[in-house]
Amino acid sequence: MNSKQIDILERASLVFMKLGIRSVTMNDIATQLGISKKTLYNHFKDKNHLVEQIIRAKIEEDIVVFKKASSEAVNAIDELLMHSKYVIQTFKAVNPTVFHDLKKNYPAAWQLTVEHKWDFVYNQFLKNIKRGISEGIYRKDIHQEIYSKMFVSQIETIIEGEVFPWPEFKYETVFIENFRLHIRGIANDEGLRYFREQILKN
Repeated sequence: MNSKQIDILERASLVFMKLGIRSVTMNDIATQLGISKKTLYNHFKDKNHLVEQIIRAKIEEDIVVFKKASSEAVNAIDELLMHSKYVIQTFKAVNPTVFHDLKKNYPAAWQLTVEHKWDFVYNQFLKNIKRGISEGIYRKDIHQEIYSKMFVSQIETIIEGEVFPWPEFKYETVFIENFRLHIRGIANDEGLRYFREQILKN
């Protein structure tokens, strides 16, 4: 992918995140980006292609950010805190209609997000649990696969918005409460002490 395509993806993504996907046309994108429709279509054959490439780029960004946080984190709880801050900031910037639009109208792009959650994200949480146990801050009797699947399932529930409809339930608020519940379920006394200290600091 060349620099022009990357630039278009980054700026088009901001438009979709702000306005939603269904209501925004390729003409709208070209106008918002200050480029001609011809230039836009030279790089992306249609809206489906553009949306799918935006999702692929977002997934690649997630992977880089998560791996960087994992390598820099002091311990497993610190790692989860870093991951959660990134996810919350991402959710705060997203128009609530985006996920609905993706699921209903862009199945190929939506499937990429599903596969990302159940492959990379699931395995990140599984690795985090193993790390926390080895560091002595998570309970040793955790059923690792169940907790990892539960957390990913809860993320899906938040995103789909049926149980927690927006704007009554803001994405970031629900995610924070879910994160706190998750920590309290897996951390031992030492881990909970560390978690409380970090919450007070932040």
